Amino acid sequence: MKFLSKLLKFIVILCGLLVLLLYIFDYDYILKAVRVTYGTGHKTAFLEDYTKFDNRVIESSTPQPWNIHKDYNKATITDSLERTNNTNGTIAYMIIKNDSIWFEKYYDKFNKTSKTNSFSMSKSIISAMLGKAIMEGKIRSLDQKVSDFYPQFKDGLSTTLTVGDLSSMASGLDWDESYYSPFSVTTRAYFDENIAPVILDMKGIETPGTSYKYLSGNTQLLGMVIQRATGQTMSGYLSEEFWKPMGFESDALWQLDSEQHGLEKAYCCIASNARDFARFGRLYKDHGKWNGEQLLDSAFIAKSITPRFKDSPQYGYGWWLKTIGDKHFFMMRGHLGQYVIVEPEDNVIIVRLGHTKGPKGDGGTFSKDIFTYIEEGYNMLNE
Repeated sequence: MKFLSKLLKFIVILCGLLVLLLYIFDYDYILKAVRVTYGTGHKTAFLEDYTKFDNRVIESSTPQPWNIHKDYNKATITDSLERTNNTNGTIAYMIIKNDSIWFEKYYDKFNKTSKTNSFSMSKSIISAMLGKAIMEGKIRSLDQKVSDFYPQFKDGLSTTLTVGDLSSMASGLDWDESYYSPFSVTTRAYFDENIAPVILDMKGIETPGTSYKYLSGNTQLLGMVIQRATGQTMSGYLSEEFWKPMGFESDALWQLDSEQHGLEKAYCCIASNARDFARFGRLYKDHGKWNGEQLLDSAFIAKSITPRFKDSPQYGYGWWLKTIGDKHFFMMRGHLGQYVIVEPEDNVIIVRLGHTKGPKGDGGTFSKDIFTYIEEGYNMLNE
């Protein structure tokens, strides 16, 4: 009994010392990571973790429901697609043809109104918000310097850093894009309750605007620029300029660093559903026009879905790009396999949301499951 008592006392002291060291070395955000993620059996962020954080509402207004195709759900899902959906924990798979929902299926008790985390699909939405701010004259152009909004970036290599560099992932900033290490700055940004200082402490290590490197810190800084330029919260601006005029069917939630500091995590974490996420695919497919209203400049759209750098054909401004055969896709992509995939010539939008994604393929840029969601979707369409 004495041994157990001493062992328990030792464990308590050890845990107390560990917590103290985390605070001393400024890693106390890991305590929240343990409570929210690691301590609940997850190795990384998960679809419904938005319920564990403070959020701000993205308000909708008058819903404009999707049209339902005359052949809605008449197609049979292919065996290959169903295996992939089951293996990877798909919770929503949808095909939209000619602006009408042609096929949709939900799994694991999720449905058409279930909210799940967008993860990095929000980067495409932030880029749309940038385009709107430029259209309204609140940001002059893609070439406006970040230092006009945040003087922290006036010195060193970052002196030429522009908002376009942030959107196209060409900032040259120092950032560790690691989702599974508890010590990476990406993990810190996810769990820290005051992320603005983390972002404003980034340093330039390469010349901006010269090459592509995917960094979530870029989008967080861009969101902060948009917030400062518009004088609105990111959620408020997104609601007024997109969610309401585009008739989103449901309010959404945007994860905050904390209620106290109230900064949206721009690089991730909009909780919405498959039908509503798909609306941004339609907006870009239709060159920025929504039901006759030009919400975004068509030239901005065209630039966004065109590679900025010839040696990085997979990325434009906030959107991923992929050519398969004679088809040219642009897409929103998020951690664990959240996708809105658009083929404008065919007037097709494919949405997939889920718990995990497939192994890496295509040189590591696109995971193999993306090709299955596209190819099998087209096989269904061509039945």
